[in-house]
Amino acid sequence: MLQQAAVQIATTRAPLKFSQQVPAANAGRHGLTDTIEMMGVQMSFARNSEIYGENEPADYLYKVASGAVRTYKVLADGRRQIGAFYLPGDTFGLESGDIHAFSAEAVVDSKVVVIKRSALIGLAARDNDVARQLWVLTSCELRRVQDHIMLLIKTAQERVVGFLLEMAARMPSDKQIELPMSRQDIADYLGLTIETVSRTLTQLENSAAIELATSRRVVLRNRVALSRLNG
Repeated sequence: MLQQAAVQIATTRAPLKFSQQVPAANAGRHGLTDTIEMMGVQMSFARNSEIYGENEPADYLYKVASGAVRTYKVLADGRRQIGAFYLPGDTFGLESGDIHAFSAEAVVDSKVVVIKRSALIGLAARDNDVARQLWVLTSCELRRVQDHIMLLIKTAQERVVGFLLEMAARMPSDKQIELPMSRQDIADYLGLTIETVSRTLTQLENSAAIELATSRRVVLRNRVALSRLNG
């Protein structure tokens, strides 16, 4: 589905093509995400629409230009486990093999830059700096997976607090968090029920550690207390 859409967009937007190459002499002057933007095609995805599916060929790499993306897997019993949330500036779709292990969806209306995986690998083969940046990006993704695994073995309160601190570290303001995802999304990311997530947030607000300004806006009122509760 995505491959067909990408071809359609690429043919109607001549300046942006998956085959476009950045000279090796210039590629090293840009960060990897800048290189992706120069070589890729920007596509729009409506809220909850699929970007790619589990077990589909991993032919493309993606960067969030605006909005937010979640990757997830549906378990044998029908439950959904969210693997990660990607925010503007984040790159996703990295795989160790040739197929996607998770599905990816837009959390809200989003714009995503899509680049042919083979084009980026070809550039990395010609430019050592791009190769190094690609390795760093892969290492960061592995670290994210490891951190998520460690989060899932903590108590419910530690998971929720850890999630809030993670989001704060990834957003412009580390005191006020504007969450694009729903509480059901948060629950599926933390391996909890939505009732447990809501109850824990209320408990944190009652203890003056946070303030729930709206259902999606969280103010971190006591970072010291939250860090202590993070375990």
